[in-house]
Amino acid sequence: MPTTRITYDELPQQVRAAIEEVTGPVDSATSATTGLNSAVAARLHTATGARFCKALPADHRWVWTQRREADIAPHLHGVAPALLTRLEIGGWDILLFDALDGRHADYGPDSADPPAVVALLEAIAQTACPPIELRDAAERLRDYTSNPADLRHFTGPALLHTDLNNANVIVNAGRARIVDWGWATRGAAWLDAAYWVLWLIAAGHSPAAAERWAGKVSTWRTAPRAGLLAFSEAQGALWAEINGRDPDDLWTARLADASQQWVAYRRKLD
Repeated sequence: MPTTRITYDELPQQVRAAIEEVTGPVDSATSATTGLNSAVAARLHTATGARFCKALPADHRWVWTQRREADIAPHLHGVAPALLTRLEIGGWDILLFDALDGRHADYGPDSADPPAVVALLEAIAQTACPPIELRDAAERLRDYTSNPADLRHFTGPALLHTDLNNANVIVNAGRARIVDWGWATRGAAWLDAAYWVLWLIAAGHSPAAAERWAGKVSTWRTAPRAGLLAFSEAQGALWAEINGRDPDDLWTARLADASQQWVAYRRKLD
């Protein structure tokens, strides 16, 4: 379920004081309009520049994603915003980042953004997977894979983001970077390009056109045919489950439809 969103100004005064010891006085704060997993997600405007604040109650079931982002941030130079600090105070877990300038990526068929995303995925692929605790791709997909033998296709040593939602990709002057690393995963190198395919289809690309864009990412060429079918089917099962929880949610319905288009396309190729 989505986390209830509050504004920065609704945080306890003790918590805001601790944040402003790091950022300096906050002149104003603008809440993000996208994202579901943070109680506070706000751009903080200060005299020394913009910062981004993410916060969850310290007892929230997803607070581990805050720890994961803090652990991985030092390893993401060039592909993600720099982390200033993580604070734990007053019952809150807070991450403070340098704010990225730019806009959310446009994945539509007529957009000029996909080449920047290709470059971003190449940069992630060239980033060494750090020796920290990470989710495992095969474990994450286990419940959505009908044949356990297919899980071997998803294992590997590569660093993966796994949530290529265009709202996570910030484009500025032709360069793309990606935020929200809480679900960072270790697995097969081609998986991030495959996750992108689903979002491209949801944005209006045909499955064939989406895969052509993914094919510009070098790691895609290592994907086994059977692995692509198994992954598309796993995404189909995952998004059918998510959509089943709230069939009136147009966002999840769009992803569920895209996943079924991709499954049908992959089965025809098999």
